[in-house]
Amino acid sequence: MARFLSLTSQSHPPKPSLNPCNGITNTISEHSSSRRAFASICTVSSLIALVQPQILVAQTTSSSATNTILSGLTSTKSWFRFFGSGFAIRIPPDFEDIMEPEDYNAGLSLYGDKAKPKTFAARFATPDGSEVLSVVIRPSNQLKITFLEAKDVSDFGTLKEAKRIFVPGGTSLYSARAIKIKEDEGYRSYYFYEFGNDDQRVALVAAVNSGKTIIAAATAPQSKWVDEGVKLRSAAVSLTVL
Repeated sequence: MARFLSLTSQSHPPKPSLNPCNGITNTISEHSSSRRAFASICTVSSLIALVQPQILVAQTTSSSATNTILSGLTSTKSWFRFFGSGFAIRIPPDFEDIMEPEDYNAGLSLYGDKAKPKTFAARFATPDGSEVLSVVIRPSNQLKITFLEAKDVSDFGTLKEAKRIFVPGGTSLYSARAIKIKEDEGYRSYYFYEFGNDDQRVALVAAVNSGKTIIAAATAPQSKWVDEGVKLRSAAVSLTVL
């Protein structure tokens, strides 16, 4: 498995108030006031043929809508590809690994038989910490209570119905797309949302595999989105479920 080594250890900028995924568990929501947690709650994978030799099918009624999605992306084929647990994602060249060692002792119960789940599956940021790319993995039944194992993100409902899980209330939704990727055993759905408030903006991609939801999100201040939005959006959309 390929590894992306941490280049630096650094302090991070002041913490904003936006919580990007109000459907995630309490252990994450406790940190929702910070920019680092804002980005950590969300994540993404490759949805375009530029990144993987897969077939892209956008669930839209017109070819112009598909062209709009692709026109807002750039090729990430030359970027480093990070492999995590059940996923892969492309990392922008100027981003550094900011994953911190887990405090395993703090996660143990009194009897030492229950470990604390990892907050992040992957986490990268620019040197100043203002732009962050994060991936989290959570059991799908934590996001939507069901007795059946979710096998695809469409099991959460339509793109509009799943919005309440992945997009926090009080934010502006700029774009939403349901995309299907051709795989050996059929098609896998990915839901893409771009949303934000006056301070922060997020590009988020969510997919499901074997009862686990993989969420990738790229976040940055609104002031940087004009110049950096294509790069951040492309990083999130580079998420691939393995």
